[in-house]
Amino acid sequence: MDRNPGKIVVLTGAGVSAESGLGTFRDKGGVWTRYDLNEVATPEGFRRDPNKVHDFYNARRRNAAGAKPNAAHAALARLERDYPGEVVVITQNVDSLHEAAGTAAIHMHGRLDRATCASCGAGWDAPMEMHAADPCPVCSEPSTRPDVVWFGEVPHALDEIAGHLDAAAVFAAIGTSGQVHPAAGFVSEARRAGARTIEINLAPSEISDLFHERIEGPATQSVPLWVERLLSA
Repeated sequence: MDRNPGKIVVLTGAGVSAESGLGTFRDKGGVWTRYDLNEVATPEGFRRDPNKVHDFYNARRRNAAGAKPNAAHAALARLERDYPGEVVVITQNVDSLHEAAGTAAIHMHGRLDRATCASCGAGWDAPMEMHAADPCPVCSEPSTRPDVVWFGEVPHALDEIAGHLDAAAVFAAIGTSGQVHPAAGFVSEARRAGARTIEINLAPSEISDLFHERIEGPATQSVPLWVERLLSA
């Protein structure tokens, strides 16, 4: 392998965690087909009924806490550990399965295991159960909420992500629908910067034509094979 390889930037979506038992969002039977996102995933919904929103995220937090990293998570952790260049994993997922596998991921949509205060912006590790009346540990206001990015809010770390995309030699999108912006535009940003782009997904996405290469199949099978190919080059 070239000992001075370029940076690999990986974007992961719900399809990476689906085989760990965490539901996807837009597929048939996905999370958003069973809930009204305006009620449980917007600032307006939280203001209308914070108890309903907390109940929803408490259930998701319990579900995520019982999940284990799968072979795709493990393969990306191996890539980060063994690749002689820089590997940056950006995730749209709010679970912590990348961290459990050993990857330090950038969580652009926040994390279920973190809480924040809508009044002062403080952040802390979330308890398993959160409630509307919980006081913020910093300002004491009863305005605590899950530290997840809701529809209509700005994702985390966009400037940092833009810098990584601009420096990428390889950009891979794994298990993501290509429907949510700004993440759906990352492949175009990476291509403009000269990156080789690859999509790994169960089926073609809405932006498949923007990638140089596509691999179809379950993440637990496709990602380890792709990582092995990279590390053996």
